[in-house]
Amino acid sequence: MKPKRDSLGRRDRRKPCSTGKRVRLTARDAQWLEFIHRHGPLASSYLIDLASSLGMNEKRARERLADLFHEKNTAHDDPYLIRPPQQFQTIDARYNQIVSDLSPAAIKSLKNRGAWHPWSGAQGGPWWHKFMIASITASIELACATHADVHFIPKSKILARANKSLESEVRFVDPATGQSELKILKPDALFGLEYRANDRSRFRFFVVEADRSTEPLTTKNRNRKSALRSFAQYRAYVEQGLYKRHLNLTAPLLVLNVTTSESRRTALIETLLSSAPEGRTYMLFQNWDAFGTPPSVPKPNPSLLLGRWFRAGHSGITIDR
Repeated sequence: MKPKRDSLGRRDRRKPCSTGKRVRLTARDAQWLEFIHRHGPLASSYLIDLASSLGMNEKRARERLADLFHEKNTAHDDPYLIRPPQQFQTIDARYNQIVSDLSPAAIKSLKNRGAWHPWSGAQGGPWWHKFMIASITASIELACATHADVHFIPKSKILARANKSLESEVRFVDPATGQSELKILKPDALFGLEYRANDRSRFRFFVVEADRSTEPLTTKNRNRKSALRSFAQYRAYVEQGLYKRHLNLTAPLLVLNVTTSESRRTALIETLLSSAPEGRTYMLFQNWDAFGTPPSVPKPNPSLLLGRWFRAGHSGITIDR
């Protein structure tokens, strides 16, 4: 039985529709699966950019991504990619790029090849938040690929070396209540950059906070997270050197705060200044409007590596050098 197609001969973009074609994973396919595993669910433009760096043209890459989603005649008897349904719930979903994630067959393939890392991928939580985290870190890795002197270090490698999970307990003074608190700090993502110059390497490490403007700037509810409370936790984590013991690092750690609009970015910076008028040089801010309301599916954002990061009370910097 032939798969159902629309009036233009296309298969349903939301549901797998196999033609019976045999699909064998290639080395390029495996790199796609590892890239998604490293970051989380990703839009097609990210995977096409990666394919381009591997010598595959865009048309062939799109066709191959479709095969990996639709075709179940594989070594693992199922397609290797899924298309999370949450992406189709926005009003303009039919015009968005497709977002792909790993299927159970892909996870099995990665485990069979020894390429599965339990600490990879985006953190849990709402799907759009997870997708935003993946888009941030994958954008930075893709931008690094165009710069021979900047090398991306994934979270899995850092955590495996430290033999730790990303979360840790941090004691801090809650600026809203003045009380000492011991709470879990769990950044949304972690990665490192190796800067190579004159036969030497220097390192910086980064944690990411993907702010979708859903949490309050301040709160007196001790059980609810707020931006002000998060800043206080990071003050203890960074300035007391807790991250060095936790992650077994000696290089500096910066906190990348990515939010949904210029106005929200300004509000976050003003909130930080309200408790620290001198600012915090390790707290960096950018906005990515695609993840506002309603969210859209963006292309890779190289400005996260190459563009200006704002700082409270200090001039902006870039992180590509």
